[in-house]
Amino acid sequence: QVQLTESGGGSVLPGQSLRLSCAVSGRGRNAMGWLRQAPGKAPEGVASLFTGGSGSTWYADSVKGRFRISRDSAKNEFYLQMNELRPEDTGIYYCAADTKASNKFISAVTGFRDRGQGTQVTVSS
Repeated sequence: QVQLTESGGGSVLPGQSLRLSCAVSGRGRNAMGWLRQAPGKAPEGVASLFTGGSGSTWYADSVKGRFRISRDSAKNEFYLQMNELRPEDTGIYYCAADTKASNKFISAVTGFRDRGQGTQVTVSS
């Protein structure tokens, strides 16, 4: 069984940056990602990566160019670097993981089988 633990959330001003971390206990997952849920809204995928083959990444249109997903396989962790944060980025951020046969469906982060408890990100002036 894989367990995920997020850290790094907080409150920042618009335009500032945050880096979220996800510690993974257990192995065997080749798809990792982040999703978020704003108050009163459905969860949405933010970014994901697939470690199989030559590797690939996916980003939601709303975060392209501002957020970057990465991982450290030696530490069994992955990260979400969030730059140029906006008030609409506010929400609870969850890391998630799954095992996929290919990179075809890595955008479906909200359906990944494993999910952490979440960390709050608040962007407000």
